Amino acid sequence: MRVLVTGANGYLGQAVVNLLGRAGHEPIAMVRESVSPSHAAARVADLLDDAALREALDGVEAVCHLAGLTRARESAAEPLRYFRVNTGGTVALLEAMSAAGVSRIVFASTGSIYGTPVRQPMTESLPDAPPHPYAASKLAAEWAIHAYAGTGRLSATVLRLMNVASGADPDPTRLIPRTFAAALNGSALEVNGDGSAVRDYLHIDDAAAAFVACLERTPPGEFGRYIVGSGRGSSILEVVAAVERRTGRRIQLIHRPPAPEPAALISDPAKAASELGWFPRHSDLESIVRDMSQVARDDERRKSR
Repeated sequence: MRVLVTGANGYLGQAVVNLLGRAGHEPIAMVRESVSPSHAAARVADLLDDAALREALDGVEAVCHLAGLTRARESAAEPLRYFRVNTGGTVALLEAMSAAGVSRIVFASTGSIYGTPVRQPMTESLPDAPPHPYAASKLAAEWAIHAYAGTGRLSATVLRLMNVASGADPDPTRLIPRTFAAALNGSALEVNGDGSAVRDYLHIDDAAAAFVACLERTPPGEFGRYIVGSGRGSSILEVVAAVERRTGRRIQLIHRPPAPEPAALISDPAKAASELGWFPRHSDLESIVRDMSQVARDDERRKSR
């Protein structure tokens, strides 16, 4: 299958492109700049450039849509930018797909749409309660996809991803990269409260595998939504301890005042397992930390040369 991957130069986008190729598909990387992941043809286009989008979709059979803005705190300061890119960009992509006759999409959404549900682990039956503009913009994009799928002209799958981790995670604001940086640099790690907040971390390889499973397992002409996570929770202190074990270095903690955030956010990926045949095979904390440790040490060696 010829699959256009938007956001293909991103952290997850590169993993999806590589896995599609290994699975026997023909991935086409849609990027905003000319540098593209290896093993994929590249087409340069912006989500908000209608003409470029139509050219990028030429000859394509399906789309994995990962392009967008992803930082929750930034979205609070720039909400209109997030809606323009995440929601408006998705609508523009759907219009271009319609014009090109492309009728299959897998959309990267976020588990943060559920907000702070009391019931844990979280399932697809929970009500939506987006806590910030980032989640709201993704939910609005989901609504657009669902509405268009309702016309019968689109087969669509939405993946609400939990905290994707491991590999060469470039986001220094995320907990696990920050923890590795503290261990390797000898700097202190600032945490909110007592470090007991629990999150669900999803190995990037498992996240990429979910996109491939959707393309291969979802019947044409249907709409589906799945929460994709490890089904396990790890506290901040557990993450710190795992990184300390892996690096052999102690990490100094600075405890800041508690933030107004959920005590625990854990997924129940049973629906994805039963309907897609997808399982989180690499998403235990030790595997995530082990794989990220190798990348972090390689970076440290390169910088020391």
